[in-house]
Amino acid sequence: MDAYTPQLPDEDNLYEHHAFTVDKGQTPLRIDKYLMNFVENATRNKIQAAAKNGSIFVNDVPVKSNYKVKPFDAIRVLFTHPPFENLLVGEDIDIDVVYEDDDLLVVNKQPGMVVHPGHGNYSGTLINALIHRFDNLPNNSSERPGLVHRIDKDTSGLLVVAKTEEAMAHLSLQFANKTSEREYVAIVWGNVKEDSGTVEGNIGRHPKNRLQNTVFFGDDEDKGKPAVTHYSVLERLGYVTLLSCKLETGRTHQIRVHMKHIGHTLFNDERYGGEKVLKGTTFTKYKQFVDNCFKVLPRQALHAKTLGFVHPRTGEFMRFDSEIPEDMQQCIEKWKVYSKHQEL
Repeated sequence: MDAYTPQLPDEDNLYEHHAFTVDKGQTPLRIDKYLMNFVENATRNKIQAAAKNGSIFVNDVPVKSNYKVKPFDAIRVLFTHPPFENLLVGEDIDIDVVYEDDDLLVVNKQPGMVVHPGHGNYSGTLINALIHRFDNLPNNSSERPGLVHRIDKDTSGLLVVAKTEEAMAHLSLQFANKTSEREYVAIVWGNVKEDSGTVEGNIGRHPKNRLQNTVFFGDDEDKGKPAVTHYSVLERLGYVTLLSCKLETGRTHQIRVHMKHIGHTLFNDERYGGEKVLKGTTFTKYKQFVDNCFKVLPRQALHAKTLGFVHPRTGEFMRFDSEIPEDMQQCIEKWKVYSKHQEL
């Protein structure tokens, strides 16, 4: 399924919030059920209410919630107000700035902070904090002020933000040309067999659940974009492994998708099934131990630890490193103690 999000109102003064073209292989399915897999934070009641209000269109005709989607249907969800992510408001939110000059700043994002406003998250984001702090940040190609790249809400770690048009263009090119340096630390389920390796697999939207991405290969390879992740084992902790992951490309959820693809889903990654006990024993005490780890680290175990790039004005290569956050460190320590006990 292809998706786009135009921001201009149509002739009836309605604004497009979502637009999808249905895949050719789609079997008939009620549109309310269909949209629940493709609109983040949507409930069936909300979708049914939108249909009742005449806000859901298929091939430019308003439909009811029981309409069954067919291959190649053009679905549009419209409302009388612009998308909230277009109504950016500055907010006085503390952010951890580890470096700043006239051209850029590097932020160590805390887990739980959304990078940019989107469906269900219209305030409290990094962009809200940035536009409160700075005037006239340059927009990227998605009209998002200052953002050169992004990391997921529940991923912690380093981001570079451009303060000028020149910095935005220069830094964006580095990320596109794969000359930036990005290293993540992750806890994954299972004992990773090789000490190091590379995952190559085109990544695109999951055909049945738009909130997930997946790896496409073989005849379906062209449904995704090329993605390469290099990994190496930092420590083996019994039923989980601590990894260093270096990105050659920067696809959405790349590490999360690639690790699941090779059978090592990120620890406590709810969206990709890592919140279940995927490896280990059947003993109740073990399950209690894992549940305690989930409580200590209530998010996917992923931290953007190192970020390197060439400064857009000085030409100097700059590298920044960050500490593994406390919640993730506590989880690692618990597994260290557990794995030593198991060896005894």
